[in-house]
Order: sequence, then C-alpha cells, then structure tokens
Amino acid sequence: MRHIAFVGLGSNLGHPRRRLARALAALARLPRSRLVAASRNYVSAPVDCTEPQPDYVNAVAELRTALTPSALLNRMRAIERRQGRRRHGSTRRNAPRVLDLDLLMFGRRRLSRPQLSLPHPRMHERAFVLQPLIDIAPATTIPGRGAARTWLRRARGQRIARTRSHAWR
Repeated sequence: MRHIAFVGLGSNLGHPRRRLARALAALARLPRSRLVAASRNYVSAPVDCTEPQPDYVNAVAELRTALTPSALLNRMRAIERRQGRRRHGSTRRNAPRVLDLDLLMFGRRRLSRPQLSLPHPRMHERAFVLQPLIDIAPATTIPGRGAARTWLRRARGQRIARTRSHAWR
C-alpha cells in the first residue's frame, strides 16, 4: 500500500538551496517511493534561537511511499548524514545546520514515540512549513489539528519569502 508522506527540508549552512536540491534528488531515488511534488524554496528567519544565525531556506516535498514511517525516517537521516549532518545528543535544538529533513505527516497517521512523532509536533506553528505545504497540497488537513490554511493565518507574523530554487532533477 502506498502512503502519502510530507517531508520538510531546511538548511542554513553551506549553500542551502543546493543542499535542498540534492536532498530532493535523493528523496526521488528512495526505494518503493516516488517524489510527487516539491514546493518552491522559501527563506525564513530562524525560530526559537538563542544566538544569531543565518536565515534558513525551506521547502516541502510530497512522497508516495510503501516504506513504513520508521524506514522512511531512517532513509531521511541517511540523506542528512551524506550531506554532512551530524546528530549528537549535545546538539542544541534549532542550531544552524547543513540539512534538516523532518517527516511532517504520514497519511492520517498519528504517532508519538521518542524518535518520531506524527504529525510533526510543531509544524502547525511554523510558516516556513505551512506555506510550502499549502503550495503543493492546498487542501491539506493536519491530523488532530485541522486545516493547514487556518494555521498559516495564525503564523502571519513570521518572516518568510520565496527565493530561487535549484533544479533537483
């Protein structure tokens, strides 16, 4: 059975637009999966950071996959590692990063585990997730939260702007 999954992409170090394009190309090559859509890139201010850092470039991808949520997450982490991302227990939350891939939603599934929560627990608060998500799936409903459009209106004060995208195909 194929499930629809949405993946958030973000980077603010080392040529972020190129990193997102490479990550999209890697997502397109995942086994038992197909990259259906990718949003344009957006520049956004860092959120909940204690120190100054560069703006982020963000996008959202839609996949159809026969992988399980855990298997998909493991593949996403491998993509991050190949681009130089190192996850350490001591890494500060919301620290600058070369690549961040978040599994935002996996069908209508709701899940709460130490390594994976579905839907992503803060996606409904982030304009840099909601706007690109709505670009590729305008009628999206976040399980347990409601329409993504409603949440985007609530995040109006967050700075976000379209930026150039590198080709990923």
